[in-house]
Amino acid sequence: MYPAYHKPARAACYKSCNHAVRMARSSSLFHQRHQFYYSSASSCFASKRYSRVLFKRRIMLPRYPYGPVANSSENTMNGYNRKSPQKRRYEMPKYAVPPKKKTCKERIPQPKNTVAMLNELRNGLIYKLESQTGPVHAPLFTISVEVDGQKYMGQGRSKKVARIEAAATALRSFIQFKDGAVLSPLKPSGNLDFTSDEHLENGIENIANGKLVDYIQMMILMLTEKKPNLTSLETSKLPLQMFCMSQNRDKFKNVSKSAITVDGQKKVPDKGPVMLLYELFNDVNFECINIDSAQNNCRFKMTVTINEKKFDGTGPSKKLAKNAAAKAALASLCNISYSPMVVPQKNVPLPIDDKSSSMELPQIHADAIGRLVLEKFMEVIKGQEAYSRRKVLAGIVMTENMNFFEAKVISVSTGTKCVSGEHISVNGAVLNDSHAEIVSRRCLLKFLYAQLDLQCNQATAYQSIFVRNTDGQYPYKLKSGVHFHLYINTAPCGDARIFSPHENDTGVDKHPNRKARGQLRTKIESGEGTIPVKSSDGIQTWDGVLQGQRLLTMSCSDKIARWNIVGIQGSLLSSIIEPVYLHSIVLGSLLHPEHMYRAVCGRIEKSIQGLPPPYHLNKPRLALVTSAEPRNQAKAPNFGINWTIGDVELEVVNSLTGRTIGGQVSRITKQAFFDKYGFLMKNLPGILNRSVTTDYGQTKANVKDYQTAKLELFSAFKREDLGSWLKKPIEQDEFVLIE
Repeated sequence: MYPAYHKPARAACYKSCNHAVRMARSSSLFHQRHQFYYSSASSCFASKRYSRVLFKRRIMLPRYPYGPVANSSENTMNGYNRKSPQKRRYEMPKYAVPPKKKTCKERIPQPKNTVAMLNELRNGLIYKLESQTGPVHAPLFTISVEVDGQKYMGQGRSKKVARIEAAATALRSFIQFKDGAVLSPLKPSGNLDFTSDEHLENGIENIANGKLVDYIQMMILMLTEKKPNLTSLETSKLPLQMFCMSQNRDKFKNVSKSAITVDGQKKVPDKGPVMLLYELFNDVNFECINIDSAQNNCRFKMTVTINEKKFDGTGPSKKLAKNAAAKAALASLCNISYSPMVVPQKNVPLPIDDKSSSMELPQIHADAIGRLVLEKFMEVIKGQEAYSRRKVLAGIVMTENMNFFEAKVISVSTGTKCVSGEHISVNGAVLNDSHAEIVSRRCLLKFLYAQLDLQCNQATAYQSIFVRNTDGQYPYKLKSGVHFHLYINTAPCGDARIFSPHENDTGVDKHPNRKARGQLRTKIESGEGTIPVKSSDGIQTWDGVLQGQRLLTMSCSDKIARWNIVGIQGSLLSSIIEPVYLHSIVLGSLLHPEHMYRAVCGRIEKSIQGLPPPYHLNKPRLALVTSAEPRNQAKAPNFGINWTIGDVELEVVNSLTGRTIGGQVSRITKQAFFDKYGFLMKNLPGILNRSVTTDYGQTKANVKDYQTAKLELFSAFKREDLGSWLKKPIEQDEFVLIE
């Protein structure tokens, strides 16, 4: 298509273009590439092609790829230096400003410990672990080091401390002092107990991290024959043994303990249980061993193993179950409690009376009580799993001399309902209140009657928990050291449960006209929850209830407060035995220390007076288990179960009718207990008046001291303006003993 005379020109055009492209790849200056091209390429075709190449390779051609233009006479080619391509990233143009050197503050020399000093004097030393003794929660390590053919030993609560001790012992052996002073070795006590507060006074393992540096620095200064300035150290925080090296021991007798209390109260650790457990122990292994998804309430079970000891924890999530297991381990091994009864370290202390600060039950005991009741419930419910559905679970545990290894579960029960008004009985043949904690207490009454039956026979009298009372007005009394502990998986209904678990509502109520705290409350017939009692004379009528008036029953919080005045033995047994009180109350959830204390005893402690001895205001110990039960949103069943030690099988009661599911009379009704009482009055040794001629209500009224204590309780509630105690219709107690 082109004439023949154009071919050489086109060939020259292609050759010049390719030459320009090659030069563009290796040139160091853009203007040199530009000038060379226009001097060699004369055709428009070459100009267009070269411009396209430059456009495509624009990002690949740096302006100064290898630094400034070098002198062409110094072995260069067109200003390009071929001998220094490896330095192109670090060479700067002549006009570039050199970077400023970074300035930093002078480093403060860190003190050296005895291990570092010994390694400087003797290289290649090897530290060996000789032994590990002591209990699991307070191990004692022994480490040795061989220096110049001689073995030196060191002991400590950790391997690091033992290594420092071994190095210090080795340094003492070949370092001499000008004045002939002897550096006394630090020997931690072999019987050191981590659960004790005494070990906080001395020992290297008890110094804070900041004070450990001062401790080591002081030792180094004395080893290097320099006298430390003791006035610069906080003498009240360092161990007493440090100052005995250079000063008189008598000057430091008043060394203060490490702060472990706030205003005389224990503190909750500021670290989480899992983190604290990992810091205290090396061999910690968590494992999820069981997942229970029954009752539409998923629960996880975690097990932590520490030195071949296992601790369990449950919760609605794996995280909460892990925390519960860690809390159980810390409570058992280290006596560290995360109970709400302990004042938080960072928050304002709860406004609890000084008398209630000692009401905390040890966490390990609380966990043991909760575990025993839950295990017994799972045991007795086997074969009747259809009745395992529950919202509230309660039980009573008996211990002798607080020995929980031989503790016995006396009763287990469930239930949340009360009898309907149309099923009320004039013969005492129905259960009026089927709430779990109330039923457990009635099961305890059944156990007390059985123990008194053992006293009727001389051969079995030694097996009873009661003994003859020779110096009192009551024929029998409880053996010394026998205690009863009540477990409820949630706070009892009524005043103890009227609070928000996620709000800090402690302190004085700023609304004086609002009297919601401490009020007497009643349960709703055939329902859940409570309402404050009305300002009335506190009497319910039989015909009014049958006509449709709701049958009201006092709340569980109010009944527990009553037990702390008159005892849990009831009015009939009060004519035979001394009052029996609960030693502790353990909750599975919703424990608020202030509200719980007020509900069970605090609201009347200032107004109660004139109680006949031995009646008194009992203040049970309170605690919360580590594996708290989550909120159960399922509907409460209309039945409840009860079991007492010695029973062959459990009993299922319809809460609305007050009778068993088969329509029979329950074994823990008023009628059953009145029959047992009549038998004891005839056969029990030491009873003066053996005749029972009055009805059930009048027989109870004849126990004068009990009735006096009960009336004083009702008067105390009125003096505090908390309401009037509501009584059942009197017709239900007008039945006689059947011969």
